Amino acid sequence: MNPKRLLALTKAGIQESLQFRLGAFVTLFANIIYLILVYFLWKSIYASSGTDVVNGMTFTDTMIYLILATALFNFLEMYVVWDMSRNIQSGKIILDLLKPMEYKTYTFWSYSGNHVVLFFLTFIPTFIIVMFVTHGAIPLGINLVYFIVSVVLALVVNFHIEMLVATLCLYTESTWGINIVKETIVLLLSGASIPLAFFPESARNVVGMMPFRAVYDVPLNVLLGKGGADTLSGAASLWAFQTLWAVILIAVSTLFWNFSVRKITVNGG
Repeated sequence: MNPKRLLALTKAGIQESLQFRLGAFVTLFANIIYLILVYFLWKSIYASSGTDVVNGMTFTDTMIYLILATALFNFLEMYVVWDMSRNIQSGKIILDLLKPMEYKTYTFWSYSGNHVVLFFLTFIPTFIIVMFVTHGAIPLGINLVYFIVSVVLALVVNFHIEMLVATLCLYTESTWGINIVKETIVLLLSGASIPLAFFPESARNVVGMMPFRAVYDVPLNVLLGKGGADTLSGAASLWAFQTLWAVILIAVSTLFWNFSVRKITVNGG
C-alpha cells in the first residue's frame, strides 16, 4: 500500500469537496432546522418529566450530546451504498475494479478528503458554538486527543458497515429501501438519534454490545468524558471495544465482498 497514492486520493477528495462546498453549508443549514426541532422536542420531554435530570442526563447534557452527534454524523457519513449502486447500474464499477488498488482501499480513501473538509466546515464550527453557548461545558484537555483516536476507529467501523450493505448491490439493482433501513438502524442504535442512556436497561445492555454504538456513542462519550472515558484506562476500554468490532467487520465485509464480486453483473457501459 503506497502512502503517496493514499495521500493523493485524500488531496483529490479535498479539492473535489471544496469545489462543492456550498453543499456542506446547505447541509449545515438543514441541520440547524433539525436541531431547532430537536431542542423544542426535548424541552417538552424534560418539562413534562417534572425533574431536571432524566436517566442521569440534564437537558443541557442531552442537547450537547445530540448537537455533537448531528455534527459527527455530517462528516462520518459515507455514501458507499448509493455510489456502488449507481456504478453497478452504469458499469463504472468495472473500471474501479481494474484500478491498481484494492477496491475497498480505494473506496475508503476516496472519501477521506471529504471527511477532512466536513470536519473543519461542520464539526469544528458546531463544537465552538456549543462551547460558547454552554460557557465551556465540554472539557478541554487530553480528552480531545482521545476523541480523535476514537473518531478514526469510528470511521473504520462505519465504513465496513457501509461495505457490508453496499455489497448487497451486487445481488439487487434496487438498494434504496435497504440503505434507508440501514441508516435508520445505525442512527437509532448508535445513539445519534436518542442517547443510549434513555433506552430501557435491558435494551441498553443489548445495544451496548452492538457495533453501531462504536460509531457515534463511543466517540461522544470519549469527548464528553462520560461512561468512564474521563481516564486513559476508560478511554482505552472504549477503544478496545471499537477495535474489536473494526476487526470483526473488516473480516466479515472482506469475505462477503470477495465472494460476491465474482457474481457481479452490470447494466450499462
